[in-house]
Amino acid sequence: MMPLSMVKMGEQNKIHKVGGKEETRRFLENLGFVAGGIVTVVSEINGNMIVNVKDSRVAIGKDMANKIMVS
Repeated sequence: MMPLSMVKMGEQNKIHKVGGKEETRRFLENLGFVAGGIVTVVSEINGNMIVNVKDSRVAIGKDMANKIMVS
């Protein structure tokens, strides 16, 4: 397992765990970052990412990406 921030562009990864405070976890889950889901990095600039999750493109910062564990 590794944080989403370390994933290469174009790779599909399975979400295993969403960490952080309860408020942060709820926010990420509402965006579609749930355990068992598939996430693909579309682009990455200075640690900020655009990812495909649940057929939607979502922009997240490096701090949020570090809380999402994938493999």
